[in-house]
Formats: sequence, structure tokens, C-alpha cells
Amino acid sequence: MTWKAPEATRTTGSLTGDERETLTGFLAFYRSTLLQKCAGLTGEQLAGQTVEPSNLTLLGLIRHMAKVERIWFREGLAGLQLAPMYAPEKGKDADFEDLSPDRAPEDYARLLEEIRLADEVAAGVPLDTTFTRRGSVYSLRTVHVHMVAEYARHIGHADLLRERLDGTTGA
Repeated sequence: MTWKAPEATRTTGSLTGDERETLTGFLAFYRSTLLQKCAGLTGEQLAGQTVEPSNLTLLGLIRHMAKVERIWFREGLAGLQLAPMYAPEKGKDADFEDLSPDRAPEDYARLLEEIRLADEVAAGVPLDTTFTRRGSVYSLRTVHVHMVAEYARHIGHADLLRERLDGTTGA
């Protein structure tokens, strides 16, 4: 049987919660929206380039967001020293360019795991907690805002990619 990205339920957060609830709710919403944009597609479809000459694909976005989750939460906030997720010798865009439809299930699972680990790292940590990355100081609050913006931008890409793949559009 051919693997397909599982159905995903869009998570909604509180529209009247406190700051933390609002930030984590919007992040959960955008994370689940990316998964929803990929639902039902095969590895081949996820890896398909539909807007040449761009290297953007849905699988590339899945891989990229797994890397971004890891960088900001586990490496940044938690201060963990982790091996690069993708081969550094393949360049900074290896998450977008070194794709294999056969690895789509593993790449998808990796994103889910990085989301789980990111949430675990951030749980209970005050939003004012800071860390230094590449010479700049960031707060957990800023990381949440950055991640919401990163997902929102890439979901716009995902909308276009998905529509080009099979005509599916949606909110």
C-alpha cells in the first residue's frame, strides 16, 4: 500500500486567553494547518515541484519546519547541541533540495516529533526566558511570534503548492 500523509485536524486555540495561551494556540493552529495542507498526499506528490523554477515542495516545507522547530526550541531555548538534521555539505537548502519521496513518512514523523519535543521544552518556561543565538538575545515570547510568522508564511506557499498538485483549495 502506498503511504499517504494522514488526515489532520486543525487545532484551534482560545481567542480570549492570556498571552501564553494565545501564542501557543496560534502556533498549534498553524502547525496543524500545514499538516492539513499535506493530508492525503503520497510521498511523490509531497515531493513534487509544481512551481518551477522554485525548489519549494510540500515535503520540503515539512522538512524545513522540522529543522526550524529543532533550531529554535531544542537548540536555542534548551541549549542542546544536536547534530544537523540534514547534511551540511549539501548546503543550507538541503531540507528543500535533498528530497526523496520514499523518505516522506520518516520526514513527516520527524516533524511531528520535533513539534512534540518543542512543546515539551517550552512547557512551563516563562515567556521572558532568554537565550543567545548567533550573537543575538531572544526570549521565548519572540520565538513563539517568530514561529507563528514562519508557519503563516509557509502555509501561503503550501496553499499554492497544493492547488497546483491536485486543485485542492481551502481555508
